[in-house]
Amino acid sequence: MNTEVFITCAVTGAGATTDKSAKVPVTPAEIAAACVEAAKAGAAIAHAHVRDPATGRGARDPALYREVVARVRDSGVDVVLNLTAGMGGDLVIGSAEKPLPLNAEFTDMAGAEERLAHVTELLPEICTLDCGTMNFAEGDYVMTNTPSTLRAMAKRVQALGVRPEIEVFDTGHLVFAKQLVREGLIDDPVMIQLCMGIPYGAPDDLASLNAMVANIPAGWVYSAFSIGRMQLPYVAMAALAGGNVRVGLEDNIWLQKGVLASNGDLVERAVTILTAMNARILGPTEVRERLKLQKRW
Repeated sequence: MNTEVFITCAVTGAGATTDKSAKVPVTPAEIAAACVEAAKAGAAIAHAHVRDPATGRGARDPALYREVVARVRDSGVDVVLNLTAGMGGDLVIGSAEKPLPLNAEFTDMAGAEERLAHVTELLPEICTLDCGTMNFAEGDYVMTNTPSTLRAMAKRVQALGVRPEIEVFDTGHLVFAKQLVREGLIDDPVMIQLCMGIPYGAPDDLASLNAMVANIPAGWVYSAFSIGRMQLPYVAMAALAGGNVRVGLEDNIWLQKGVLASNGDLVERAVTILTAMNARILGPTEVRERLKLQKRW
């Protein structure tokens, strides 16, 4: 068991959750407030996407990220910001019988530099690197991250001095993460997020989690989470497996059956679970030291 745990709160994501809960933040002001709320509740790291304020759909406009970062900075609340770099890899085929042309409304494919435009400008302490391609949930959507794109993104992030959080959705993603390390494109300490229970990646059963953890090299820092009703049980499972914890409305909108959560609610519940297990919750200063992060503001 990991007895010194840091909590990441993934405050909004890009999924179609805004019509299911009014507590999912959409505007930059709401997203920044959610980051602050999560930090005050005990999260050391706030992981943020941005959304189009008019439609609520996931976006990658650097201006939206710029406002989120400025608002968090101006709040005076200390939190490590982790900005997604996952947007720009959304491929949706036309249909099963006629895959081309692609579905233009939902496909968003961008080059490595464009996907990192907000990271290059704002220099967060952490950004994500989705370490593979997979069929993602239902329909014709493919989360697309090719080896050449990932190598280019890893090299750019390394040059910027930003710590990549490698998002691992299945065992092959972990294999490629090791390859990036061997090629010198990821610096120590290597930071991994095990993303469990997401169709159609690694399931969130205990055997699958143990298999993933068993293949993480010694010295790497890892967290694990699952989605929906398994998010809060995974707070305990991740710590017992030697890792750190992620909660938040990106992955789950419920505190309990019939009760919609805020990000602060989910972090507070995670703190309760971990402290009841006699784990100590790490703050942002300790996390910066352990992950050798560069704080620029």
